Amino acid sequence: QDHLVESGGGSVQAGGSLRLSCAASGFTLSSSVDYCMAWFRQAPGKEREGVAAIDRNGYSPYAQSVRDRFTIFTDSAKNTLYLQMNSLKPEDTAMYYCAIRLSCSIAALGPATLSRQTYTYWGQGTQVTVSS
Repeated sequence: QDHLVESGGGSVQAGGSLRLSCAASGFTLSSSVDYCMAWFRQAPGKEREGVAAIDRNGYSPYAQSVRDRFTIFTDSAKNTLYLQMNSLKPEDTAMYYCAIRLSCSIAALGPATLSRQTYTYWGQGTQVTVSS
């Protein structure tokens, strides 16, 4: 069964770090398979927003709010997507979700890369809370 499972969320103080993981069961994350994966987040009362994305070519666009603080990467041997989050701020507090779209490339998606409607499969989310 195809599904995504996030983990690694938690509570940290501002300035701290967390690494989120997204285990992709039923999907193959390798350089021979076209896919796009992304991290999104949703804070209470706000829309779900794209944080970062990556494809098999390694292209990885970021939202302006997290650029230079967050890093998205994959481990094909573990079939897992990661989000390394450094210098966390209280405004990073949200539920974080991973998502995947198959037969995809970021070059083809363009501005839709960080759009919620682009992605087909979603995980259940992991909570990140940053205190000041």
